[in-house]
Amino acid sequence: MFIMLICLISSSTEHCFCVESYFHLQLDNLQLSNILMLVIYHDVSLFSGVHTWQMMCGCELNDDGTKRGYWQYGYDGEDFVSFDKSSLTWTAANPQAVITKHKWDADKAFGEYNKGYLENTCIEWLQKYVRYGKDTLERKVSPQVSLLQKSSSSSVSCHATGFYPSGVTVTWQKNGQEHIEDVDLGQLIPNEDGTFQVTSTITVTPDELKNNKFSCVVEHQGKTISSILTEDKIKTNYASVPIGIILGAVAGVLLLIVAGVAGYKVYQKKKASDDGSNSSAHSDPKA
Repeated sequence: MFIMLICLISSSTEHCFCVESYFHLQLDNLQLSNILMLVIYHDVSLFSGVHTWQMMCGCELNDDGTKRGYWQYGYDGEDFVSFDKSSLTWTAANPQAVITKHKWDADKAFGEYNKGYLENTCIEWLQKYVRYGKDTLERKVSPQVSLLQKSSSSSVSCHATGFYPSGVTVTWQKNGQEHIEDVDLGQLIPNEDGTFQVTSTITVTPDELKNNKFSCVVEHQGKTISSILTEDKIKTNYASVPIGIILGAVAGVLLLIVAGVAGYKVYQKKKASDDGSNSSAHSDPKA
């Protein structure tokens, strides 16, 4: 949960109001985080400038039932103090925080409250949010895998998309063995529908591709998808036309040219014959 409070501090008053809030929930090992940021505008009679006071707390519930919680504060973007719920004490991150540490260590009620929140309240909220979003958070969608290539001499990309949850492994194999040379794995990218996509690229020469068996192996939620790099499976931006089709097209064009020339010659001969007949008819005198 993220809450931002903007606070105006003066010598006599303090005002805070919430301007933005949202929850951060991670399902992998059930984590719930609550981050509080105070943007503090000091009165000129006290201190000058703008400073930030940040609080972050959260909890985790593992599959074996164990719990973990944290509660910490920061000042101007740097660690300040953090809470140890086992000893109900605070740890100072720098000398400036020592005074605050001693003061809060002496406040046992404050420590007990923080421990109770992390071990009970936070865990209850975490379980409640998981129940609310169970259908979405616990769904499993397998990836769709495509092999892409811009040209016959360019690298080949293995693109996996539409999978959920985000945990996925993309590797390459050469003749059945793991291949890590000239391989570039891209970043995991979220899709608009909440699923994810990732691309891994391998650089191979046309001869290597022709003489070896390369495969892209995608593993997700116990399911393995293996795609072999063959000409019929790689989607490209260029067309590979068989030589027979090329020769046939050339022969067809030549045939059309020959037929056109022959037709033109027949037309010229017929025209010359007609012109001769017409000329004889006009020059024959009447008796």
